[in-house]
Amino acid sequence: MGLTLSQKIIKDHLVSGDMTAGSEISIRIDQTLTQDSTGTMAYLQFEAMGIDRVKTKKSVAYIDHNTIQAGFENADDHKYIQTVTNKHGIYFSRPGNGICHQVQLERFGVPGMTLLGSDSHTPTGGGIGMLAIGAGGLDVAVAMGGGAYYLTMPKMVRVNLTGKLSPWVAAKDIILEVLRRMSVKGGVGKIIEYAGDGVKTLTVPERATITNMGAELGATTSIFPSDENTRAFLAAQGREQDFVALSADPDAVYDEELTIDLSAIAPMAAQPHSPDNVADVNEIGPIKVDQVAIGSCTNSSFMDMMKVAKILEGKTVHPDVSLVIAPGSKQVLTHLAENGALATMVAAGARILESACGPCIGMGQSPKTDAVSLRTFNRNFEGRSGTVSAQVYLVSPEVAAVSAITGVLTDPRTFGEAPVVDMPEHFIANDNMVIAPAEDGSKVEVVRGPNIKPFPLNDALPETVAGKVLIKVGDNITTDHIMPSNAKLLPFRSNIPYLAEFCLTPCDPDFPKRAQENGGGIIVGGSNYGQGSSREHAALAPLQLGIKAVLVKSFARIHMANLINSGILPLTFVNEADYDAIGMGDELVIQDAIGQVKAGGDVIVKNITQGTEYRTALTLSDRQREMMLAGGQINYIKKMNNR
Repeated sequence: MGLTLSQKIIKDHLVSGDMTAGSEISIRIDQTLTQDSTGTMAYLQFEAMGIDRVKTKKSVAYIDHNTIQAGFENADDHKYIQTVTNKHGIYFSRPGNGICHQVQLERFGVPGMTLLGSDSHTPTGGGIGMLAIGAGGLDVAVAMGGGAYYLTMPKMVRVNLTGKLSPWVAAKDIILEVLRRMSVKGGVGKIIEYAGDGVKTLTVPERATITNMGAELGATTSIFPSDENTRAFLAAQGREQDFVALSADPDAVYDEELTIDLSAIAPMAAQPHSPDNVADVNEIGPIKVDQVAIGSCTNSSFMDMMKVAKILEGKTVHPDVSLVIAPGSKQVLTHLAENGALATMVAAGARILESACGPCIGMGQSPKTDAVSLRTFNRNFEGRSGTVSAQVYLVSPEVAAVSAITGVLTDPRTFGEAPVVDMPEHFIANDNMVIAPAEDGSKVEVVRGPNIKPFPLNDALPETVAGKVLIKVGDNITTDHIMPSNAKLLPFRSNIPYLAEFCLTPCDPDFPKRAQENGGGIIVGGSNYGQGSSREHAALAPLQLGIKAVLVKSFARIHMANLINSGILPLTFVNEADYDAIGMGDELVIQDAIGQVKAGGDVIVKNITQGTEYRTALTLSDRQREMMLAGGQINYIKKMNNR
């Protein structure tokens, strides 16, 4: 029996376990990336391990999230990251060099390698044939130190692409169609592999758009084969020596298969407030648009930007629309400046933002009250834009640009001849904004600003875990709900005590105060709890507030891993009807917690208030049980090192 593409890469990097779906495995990591929203914490954790120099083939730290410097905090964090990476052997991508996933794809990604990133959209690298996985910062820190990355062996899903996209239909529409069919929970525990004759019609930037938004499926990662299109992209980047042909075996067996006829897809949009709330643009109708934002790690490539420029050429942005455009990297911005496309955008009335994440994470360009905002981004969670009342739609660059001109959501197929953009034979390759680390790190002083505070560490698991239900939330609670990530809070990513004051406040403004008054407690939630960003702050802030356990119907993959890393019990209802029975303020107790965790079976949670008990699942590997008993991964590592 043959292997899928992902199974081949996993096999080549397997450190422990066997490739049986559902079992724990560990793999060797070739490359890592961090960004400044999660990176500060990752490097504080790396320092805590006492390792002098990274052990990966290449690790890169990017500054692309916290680039609005309204105070000293962001600049201090950037200086800390620059100096700590210089000391420990990590390349530093300066502010302005671009969004981590775009630059990684352009300059560092290698087919067949493994990439672990402290950002949930790290699977963008699957567009070039990498096994690229998003994780919490602590897992990335461990990988930088030479440790293996542990994960549950995923199931394999083949998405068979047939035919060819029609004019005006984009790669963004492909992944929106996948989301429409599979939902934001449909990829949990799975790797999505794209195959079929339609693959060869897609460029690497188009493939990267699709793998990028695979994160919204909840998938472990997504991947395309490495083929002649991959070779052409790498050759244009001056990196043809990095090319290797990779594909699944013809007789590979998949757990699920899905077929999509590219010629049948129409321009689509994800409606508020979920990436899987997808409908054809024509079905939604010509709603009035207030803002259009083009960019993000999903749709900021040179190809995307050139299509936008061609659409805007000779036109003027509608007077009721604010159009902002953020090229994804310095390379893209330089191309646009040299070939005149940047002037075309400006002439049409677009506002050009720096090459960074920007509006995608709520860092600037928040829409007006009750605005309709069309964005080429990957997430439209309520309030993520910085305006709670805004209605955010996710669309392709083509839909976005045309709608910016017409002032209403518009099917671009009504706009005349579609723009055609060819892949350049040579990209402008200038890595002068990437700083190589010092050869001798012992001479480098790490600079720490006053905003950098120690991160919380848990204690070993006690015999009895008890606490009140401090909050009860519903399905699809995102990490944006758990730990808001807006322009006011992002500068404090290295200050967990401050951030904890805002934990879960989008769901209940009184939650932090209640947690402090009760000395911590327990969170109860619905399905897919913790979807979205990889930010481990969504586990560290609850830890700071004394949260002992999170009891839900189901978890998103990365958030559950972050809870385990922090020593917070991630429990799921065996009987989901028990969720309905639990009330706010109920006193819950887990007796003989150590014994129950060691036993490896279900965990009995008693509701003292109601005189009932619930059977809950604690799905941990043997290694994770030891971590939970120790009070988290750092305590576990220290324990293992002291043996």
